[in-house]
Amino acid sequence: MPLDAARALAAAPRETRIAWTPKDVLLYHLGIGAGRAATEPAELRYVLEDRLRVLPSFVTVAGDGGVAGEGAGLDAPGVDVDLTAVLHGAQRIALHRPLPPAGEAARTSRIAAVYDKGKAAVLVLRTEAADGDGPLWTSDTQLYVRGEGGFGGERGPSPRLPAPAGAPAHVVDRGIREDQALLYRLSGDWNPLHADPDFAALAGFDRPILHGLCSYGMALKAAVDTVLDGDAGRVRSYAARFAGVVYPGETLRIRMWPEQGESAGPAGPAGGGRIRLTASAVERDEAPVLADTVVEFA
Repeated sequence: MPLDAARALAAAPRETRIAWTPKDVLLYHLGIGAGRAATEPAELRYVLEDRLRVLPSFVTVAGDGGVAGEGAGLDAPGVDVDLTAVLHGAQRIALHRPLPPAGEAARTSRIAAVYDKGKAAVLVLRTEAADGDGPLWTSDTQLYVRGEGGFGGERGPSPRLPAPAGAPAHVVDRGIREDQALLYRLSGDWNPLHADPDFAALAGFDRPILHGLCSYGMALKAAVDTVLDGDAGRVRSYAARFAGVVYPGETLRIRMWPEQGESAGPAGPAGGGRIRLTASAVERDEAPVLADTVVEFA
């Protein structure tokens, strides 16, 4: 069997040095749809270097775009699988402090768990980054590998959460450009599933799909802008399950349920809390895109 769970779990962590600049952050923000409208003051904080605030989901591409992307962990010992069988199942990031617009860090990654789902396996890649001032972030990437289950391993936990109660406090729509995936991939996730129609057909799609982490970033930006008044530094963690695909050219509808109530004033819910969130594809009868999604904030 191409997947050797025991060998993957026993492998030594991979350590690398990474660096990023404001140009990398600006490109990432443009890749998730920032800068529309181009003269809107709220958007300029994402696209002008003299006032740049870093959206926490940037950690998924910081350095090279591969470690937390959909190809993450596929070069680890014991992992030899067909890329067309791999889907990004879920993503969680935890921020230890706000991200600087430029920096260098030591990054350590390892396969933290391998779960047996019967017809598929789930790999959990854990990545930790720290600079001279201490820990920066921890990221858990879950990769769903079709056809690699049935090896007798643990099934693992379920990420499913109860549905949010009541009507959402906020509903926003975000249009996805036809070239959104082509722009987003410049941040480092080169999986041809998102650009090559022939490769997408091999994976069972009628055309290239948007990167899951692109919709992930778009949804977080909507939550930060709508509930936290654009203060990205308040985000402490962000987790989502990828419930379905979205295609370039479609519209992402994001529903938000802030918990602990909303305070008076522009700062959003006071005293910290969390935002429950869902995202769907409007043009396909609101097919689910993101589920079990939670933003925790200070």
